[in-house]
Amino acid sequence: MTTSANGRQPARAAIIGYGLSGAVFHAPLIAATPGLTVAAIVTNDPARRQQAAADFPTAALLTTDELWQASPPYDLVVVGAPNNAHLSLGLAALDSGAAVVMDKPFALTVADAQTLIDRSTAVGRPIVPYQSRRWDGDFQTVRHLLATGWLGEAVRFESRYDRFRPAPRVGTWREAGDPANGGGLLYDLGSHLIDQANQLFGVPSAVYAELPVRRAGSQVDDDSFVALTYPNGVVAHLYASQLARTPGPRFVVRGTAGTFVKYGMDPQEDALKSGLRPTPDQPDWGTEDAAQWGTLQTERDGLTFDGRITTLPGTYQAFYAGIAAMLHAGAPPPVLATDALLTQRVIAAAQISAASGSVVQL
Repeated sequence: MTTSANGRQPARAAIIGYGLSGAVFHAPLIAATPGLTVAAIVTNDPARRQQAAADFPTAALLTTDELWQASPPYDLVVVGAPNNAHLSLGLAALDSGAAVVMDKPFALTVADAQTLIDRSTAVGRPIVPYQSRRWDGDFQTVRHLLATGWLGEAVRFESRYDRFRPAPRVGTWREAGDPANGGGLLYDLGSHLIDQANQLFGVPSAVYAELPVRRAGSQVDDDSFVALTYPNGVVAHLYASQLARTPGPRFVVRGTAGTFVKYGMDPQEDALKSGLRPTPDQPDWGTEDAAQWGTLQTERDGLTFDGRITTLPGTYQAFYAGIAAMLHAGAPPPVLATDALLTQRVIAAAQISAASGSVVQL
């Protein structure tokens, strides 16, 4: 627990869910952020309760009913529960008086996303989508190259998350459960891919998608493709697959002046899984090994360049630093709820496109 920069007591955060999301992505980053503290954890799983108690011995282990009845209410509620519970938990958290961080996907439908935003407005408490991959080092590098003109005007953009898991994990809603529970790659990794593309190029005008179910035993999309066309002519091809034994490039960005190609994944997730934290004693946090750096081919001011370029450091800690600033100083949220609403609209259009085999105008 650390105090905020202005010496105030840290904002008390309650985390709902202590699986991969809560235990790896949220709790460690909250604990490492000045001005925030992990004050409560909600999970019904006995093994996860035991792990939460070991990780955060001063945090209260609560049920959701106990969380909503807390007085005073918690300053922040982080919803890291399964996707089909996002709407009900988000509404209850807002009604309790807390600010809310909502894991991706923000909701299952456009209507649910709008309901959450409307309730946030009505009660005067912010709801913030958790889009941590905006702070991936490779994405920050792509954004920098586009913003500084090294690629000229963007023409085509490819982005992918490739895995090789030929058999779905049995009993998991995310891979093998009822599609109504919000599993599948479009909701999971697609939420990040779509958000990143929209951050670079704005609001797409057309959506085409293929969302097949390839693996025996799976009921949800596991080899997914989404194509977005933007008003300025940029075409983004987004891929997420469980059947990529040989991964493709993480990014390919083609512009009128150059091309950037990048393989490999941002190292921050693996670092968090290994128990590392973005604290002052980790000065190399988010720094990528040189072997993973991308290749830039470009021409500028009469000079040509063809070689590897350093990946900017990833900074997952920036998201919760922004949450602390929002709670303590009234700063804008680090991610806007309206951005999540746009992502939800694209997901809905992708589902329609995949079902009909047609391009959907957004």
